[in-house]
Amino acid sequence: MTAGFDAWTLTDLEGFWASGREAREGVFAQLRARDDLFFSEERGLVVDGEVVLPPGRGFYSLVRHADVVEASKQPGLFCSGEGSNIADLPVEMREFFGSMIGMDDPRHARLRRIVSRGFTPRMVEKLNEAIVTKAISVIDSVADKGSIDFVTEVAAKLPLALICDLMGIPESEYDLVFDMTNIILSNGDPEFIPEGANPIDAYLNAGGALAQLMHTLAAERRANPTDDLTTALITAEVDGETLTDDELASFFVLLCAAGNETTRNATSHGLRLLTENPGQRALLMEDFEGRIADTIEEVVRLSSPVIHFRRTVTRDGVQLGAHTFSEGDKVVLWYGSANRDERVFNRPHDMDITRDTSAQVGFGGPGPHFCLGAHFARRQLATIFRELLHRLPDIQMVGEPDYLRSNFINGIKHMTAEFTPID
Repeated sequence: MTAGFDAWTLTDLEGFWASGREAREGVFAQLRARDDLFFSEERGLVVDGEVVLPPGRGFYSLVRHADVVEASKQPGLFCSGEGSNIADLPVEMREFFGSMIGMDDPRHARLRRIVSRGFTPRMVEKLNEAIVTKAISVIDSVADKGSIDFVTEVAAKLPLALICDLMGIPESEYDLVFDMTNIILSNGDPEFIPEGANPIDAYLNAGGALAQLMHTLAAERRANPTDDLTTALITAEVDGETLTDDELASFFVLLCAAGNETTRNATSHGLRLLTENPGQRALLMEDFEGRIADTIEEVVRLSSPVIHFRRTVTRDGVQLGAHTFSEGDKVVLWYGSANRDERVFNRPHDMDITRDTSAQVGFGGPGPHFCLGAHFARRQLATIFRELLHRLPDIQMVGEPDYLRSNFINGIKHMTAEFTPID
């Protein structure tokens, strides 16, 4: 697993991030073994001779579990408000696409409190019922086929339908939400943004389409309230404050991205891992209800659907281990690397559904930015695998998946699965 790397490697989408996974894991293993924090240079983005994004100042990589956890717990020293992606995006774009992820307290705490008010006990119960109903419907739709694109026909269907149904988005708009989300999280993958096109324009247009959808729906719900989450969110109030229309639209984009893409990819990686590890699959099926929770945590650990988030150092003299930072230094928290840290996980590259996964950071590190929807995601994953593995017991991945070319989302775009069809 030894592979070469230099100061440009971790930003090289067409080389490093499009290369074999074993080589990439080898690089991160070498970075974890270093005594110092590795510094990477940043390329700018040039389209048709025009500088769309200038080169950034570079960043330090946090690849060890302890460093990722420590930075996550100290938002006052490692802030999110300067951006959660490596590149320095324009402020308006950063705030719109980042929503709560790209905020610091007190704004972050205010928005999170208001959003949390939307998840009342009644709404949570509705969610739980909807997860089972939608999961059954998804399996019903493919059960007689025998061979499917698991990503587009199963893994993407449940979270997309749940989020849209939860918000009150009509089924006629599902394809729009799916397509726009793919563009926003594509990281420039040529399947979603053609070579030579300006990715910033593509992201903004996709985000604008989702924002317009939410603005229209919010206006309808103010006139005619229902029991969906959009109604709950526009009426939720904390200390006399409610969400603005732009905040609601930004949260919807975040929900589509964080709630749709990440659960979709964890589902896809889950079937991949169970196919590649038949002994672990057999162990799960011996006591499904007793082992599914630990299996989900192990799938999230190994897949780490969000590969990284960035933080920015807020003052001079901040220390992490032996390194002393300067104000404005960028640090990137590599969750996939932390989840394979040999100091924390024995045989970290192996799937083991009996291991203690309480330390895994696939939902983010501890602190204010831990995933608000972690419980929701766990429930979805457990339900879809319950329905999938009991109704289509011999389903497995066939061939190699088609991976997203990205250093941000550990995505699978397409993956063939085969099984004995049932009526």
